[in-house]
This record gives sequence, structure tokens and C-alpha cells, in this order.
Amino acid sequence: MSKSDKVKEEIGAIKSYLGFVIAFIITIGAGLAKVYLDNSSDFLILLGVLSLLVLAIVFSFLAKLMHQKISELENI
Repeated sequence: MSKSDKVKEEIGAIKSYLGFVIAFIITIGAGLAKVYLDNSSDFLILLGVLSLLVLAIVFSFLAKLMHQKISELENI
């Protein structure tokens, strides 16, 4: 496998991971809204907000990594 093919595969995998992260963010956001509207546990609200923050950080890390791989592909 050539280097460009390997980088393309890595970019494709990162795009898949970004899709999963976005799906998790949407799901947790919807669940957080439901918990908030039901005036349920404050612990669950805190846990949801923290998980959204962690997922946002993971998303930004993966996006940065994908852009680095795209730049690497341009240099090949």
C-alpha cells in the first residue's frame, strides 16, 4: 500500500469516528434536555454537561488530526 493510500484510509477512519462523536453529542444533548425538562437529578444534568464537554474536546482533537492528515496528503 502506498503512503497516499494509507493516509487516505486514515482520513476515512477519522471521518467515521467524527460521525460517531457527532451522534453521541446529539444523543446526549437530547437526553440532557429531557432530564432538564423533567426536573430530574442534578447529578444527571451535571454528568450530561461534562460528557458533552468531553465529547466536544474529542471532536476538536479528531478534526485537527484530520486536517493534519489532509495537509500530509498534499505534501505527498
